[in-house]
Amino acid sequence: MREPQHPSVSDIELTAVLAALSDPIRVGLARQLADGAERGWGELRAPVAKSTLSHHLRVLRDAGVTRTRQEGTRCFVMLRRRDLDRRFPGLLDAVLDAAVRDDIGHDVGLAEPSQRAGS
Repeated sequence: MREPQHPSVSDIELTAVLAALSDPIRVGLARQLADGAERGWGELRAPVAKSTLSHHLRVLRDAGVTRTRQEGTRCFVMLRRRDLDRRFPGLLDAVLDAAVRDDIGHDVGLAEPSQRAGS
């Protein structure tokens, strides 16, 4: 399996980040990752097919919003908060605050602890 590619901090583009965060599912994913924890893809729940969830995660990764790490056949994802704050100070906090206030991405969540073992 090929290791995912991520843009360097200096290559993260504002328009790419804004485009990636223009979808409610992707905003919901960012909200779930905002606590700084790395999550297994299997822990993430969204009202879309697994292939569509994979697409959303790839869009976030390609834009530089998240970092994906593979471990064997499992994939883990985390928000690149420090990198985004360095490149665009305050942007991520503003987007996440607005998303919480307007309840955007509320239907994205995490699997119950009993469901995470198989993720």
